[in-house]
Amino acid sequence: LRDTPSASPALWRALPCPAAELRLDLVLPSGQTFRWRESSPGSWTGVLGGTVWTLRQERDRLWYTVYGGEAGADTDRRLREFFQLDVGLRELYRAWGAADPLFREAAKDFPGVRVLRQDPVECLLSFICTSNNHISRITAMIERLCQAFGRHLCHLGAQPFHAFPSLAALTGADAEARLRALGFGYRARFISGTARAITEGLSVEGLHQLRTVPYVEARRVLCTLPGVGTKVADCVCLMALDKAEAVPVDTHVWRIARQRYGMELGSRSITPRAHQEIGDFFRGLWGPRAGWAQAVLFCADLHKGREPAGSR
Repeated sequence: LRDTPSASPALWRALPCPAAELRLDLVLPSGQTFRWRESSPGSWTGVLGGTVWTLRQERDRLWYTVYGGEAGADTDRRLREFFQLDVGLRELYRAWGAADPLFREAAKDFPGVRVLRQDPVECLLSFICTSNNHISRITAMIERLCQAFGRHLCHLGAQPFHAFPSLAALTGADAEARLRALGFGYRARFISGTARAITEGLSVEGLHQLRTVPYVEARRVLCTLPGVGTKVADCVCLMALDKAEAVPVDTHVWRIARQRYGMELGSRSITPRAHQEIGDFFRGLWGPRAGWAQAVLFCADLHKGREPAGSR
């Protein structure tokens, strides 16, 4: 494991990236992705695109090293795309804060929270695991999923790293039973069922092409897949399909809407109608990147410990 650039400088590269544009310690553990861990103070190691990376921020630079390959212009591009670094976050914070004093107050201690752009298949299957779950448990489930079904990539010390499973691995005759044995419960049927629905119907290419269709259509298609409801569909739309206006509504966002913004939703549960009302309200307030603003408030709420850790 390469903890810092100073330990082996020839194996590290850096991109310009001030903390106001990205905070790894806020983004990576906040429930958007489940494959990164703080491997040493300030260093984050995880799997992206079938490659193991360690990331670190120092002096307005995003430093990275990759294992089993060479860092270069292509890895720069992949990292920029993953963090969507071409989107200017400071300007968005200013616009959201000008439109919404409550956002400005909640976000002042949480700069650099941005939405990741993930692989649609991995994002979809991962978020099927999030229903009635919390971040630490989801992370452990995804790790078991990758170890059992994914291609081994490398060992760093005693820690093995695996690629996210292929759809073929998750559509085998015994896949559902193996997932149940790994503790996935009812989600086992949804994971294997959705993997099969993509393979036999929608196709991986079709899933990727949802990036080019309107948000409402992408969400509709996703909701036809096993185990995918409105919240999971909105998570995938926001974090993998370029729908920046998608506002996933979970227990955090539900409480924020009711308690901080005074929304009277006429229900004590997150019904599809309430989900739509909350999304429309925040889109009206924050504009076309409302999902990004929601991610900031979600992160702030998560870190302030107002609910059991990472409850989804």
